[in-house]
Amino acid sequence: MADMQQGYMEATVTGIQDAIQRGEVTSATLVRWYLDRIEAIDRQGPKLQAIVNVNPQALQQAEALDRHFAATGTFKGPLHGVPVLVKDQGETSFVPTTFGSKGFENYQPTTDATLVTQLLEAGAIILAKSSMCDFAAGWFSFSSVTDRTRNPYGLDRDAGGSSAGTGAGIAANLGLIGIGEDTGGSIRIPASFNNLFGLRVTTGLISRAGFSPLLHFQDTPGPMARTVRDVAKLMDVLVGYDPKDPFTSAATLTHDAGQYESRLEQGGIPGVRIGVLKEGFGPDDDDSRPVNAVVRARLAWFESQGAELVEVSIPDVQDWIGLTSIYVQQSKYDLNRFMASRTQGPKRTFEEIYEKRWFHPLNDLFHNLQDGPSDPHTSEGYYKQRLAQFEFQRLILDLFARNGIDFMMYPDVKVLPPTYANLESDKWSCLTFPTNTVIASQSHLPALSMPAGFTPDGLPVGVEVVGKPFSEGALLRFAYAYEGLAKPRRAPAV
Repeated sequence: MADMQQGYMEATVTGIQDAIQRGEVTSATLVRWYLDRIEAIDRQGPKLQAIVNVNPQALQQAEALDRHFAATGTFKGPLHGVPVLVKDQGETSFVPTTFGSKGFENYQPTTDATLVTQLLEAGAIILAKSSMCDFAAGWFSFSSVTDRTRNPYGLDRDAGGSSAGTGAGIAANLGLIGIGEDTGGSIRIPASFNNLFGLRVTTGLISRAGFSPLLHFQDTPGPMARTVRDVAKLMDVLVGYDPKDPFTSAATLTHDAGQYESRLEQGGIPGVRIGVLKEGFGPDDDDSRPVNAVVRARLAWFESQGAELVEVSIPDVQDWIGLTSIYVQQSKYDLNRFMASRTQGPKRTFEEIYEKRWFHPLNDLFHNLQDGPSDPHTSEGYYKQRLAQFEFQRLILDLFARNGIDFMMYPDVKVLPPTYANLESDKWSCLTFPTNTVIASQSHLPALSMPAGFTPDGLPVGVEVVGKPFSEGALLRFAYAYEGLAKPRRAPAV
């Protein structure tokens, strides 16, 4: 890195590790720089409010890694010296874990989430815990702990939820790479709003042990980063079986585990057949027109690079989305089971949190969840909805087969990052927000958000690429080819 201080602004894992090996930077120096930037950008200045708690041991962890490298000349692991932002949904024994809720503001777990352990063993430094809406229940950043997380590309706009702090923090260079969590779109929405690559994996590829749930059969942590290679590096560390999470038996079914990065250059764009979902685009109005224009222009670019575009349609897709949406039926039950299972910390219930209003007043989904059943298994129609998710998947996979497509593509969200004025005036609620991310979530398909481009006003727009189950490697190879040609990353002005 010729100019290391400037290089930190858009640092990559490879760039930092090469600089460490050349003796141009140490892990401790890097951590100090990021901590200073968090103070200047997150706590002061524009006050993004992307960070909940900084890890008080971050510098100590960095210095230990520097001693290891000085003594051995080798890295501890593939993420040696890399400062990571972890969504405050994953438990950490060395930083409080709030789950975005006042009810857990002072909760200090005694054990780490499996994912956190994996990061530490790979040599990563958990720099800080990043903000999220209360218990990840929503599309926006509103949290009773951090209030709201501003979008670094437009400070009057939301960073997107629920992985708001990871999205805004990585976009604004408050950390090198990040961890989000996605149930209905909580990685892809903030990735879209913050010009990042964000991957929702096939559920079970990455352990959820130690993460608070929202819908246990849809929940999955996942990587968010400024580059595809850094997403792949995280995948190589995180994908694998964990006996603490039986869903991770799915990780034994993928052929890409441990090889996501090494296979990146095997992909390309020419000859790839992209199914463009007609219903994924919003109407020609002031809200959707800017998004449609950016995504249509990007699709035309893909065609110019040799991709084949095929228009596909699911005329009743909104009916399918409604039928397969099970948050109201399931989430309160899953959260209560999780909170009851914590052997240390406050003993809470969803009902107590709701009664004491330990959630942000603009988090409207909490009212719907409170009205849901105490036990979804006794709820009329519950099993019909569970079955409908697999019927929805079959419908989409049949669409893939009939049209001979490799991926399906559409805007992540039909509108731009909403302004706080819009959200405070109830223009959008959680149940009316026009996000397309639920399509992949509720059909159990992997999906990658990629930066598609910017509006004339400089607001990012994301495009979602949906693949078949366990196609994460193919998604990343396609995205890597795209990134190399289009170079869609643009840092915000903050």
